[in-house]
Amino acid sequence: QVQLVESGGDLVQAGGSLRLSCAPSGSVFSIAFMRISAAGWYRQAPGKQRELVARITSSGTTNYADSVKGRFTISRDNAKKSVYLQMTSVKPEDTGVYYCNVGQSYWGQGTQVTVSS
Repeated sequence: QVQLVESGGDLVQAGGSLRLSCAPSGSVFSIAFMRISAAGWYRQAPGKQRELVARITSSGTTNYADSVKGRFTISRDNAKKSVYLQMTSVKPEDTGVYYCNVGQSYWGQGTQVTVSS
């Protein structure tokens, strides 16, 4: 059962930009739950473990993996129960399947990002 739906993944050239979006599939959780929950974007490159890329707390505090600092921006819209990841100056090493998480409980099926050199 898909709980979150990610979109926006694509094939992009190095140096380009992408915007990933994540929203729940149906009414899997309430706006109230969204407001009190941290959210994050993770990625899994081929042959590697899933890693945290960016996280945003319920109060809006953000933190990023060192590899994406200054290039990626995570944001949220509680009313839409959505989470976003703006990716700029992408690099081939950003290639992978990107997953959204809300409240450590809800996951999406992932969206593929491929960066060509």
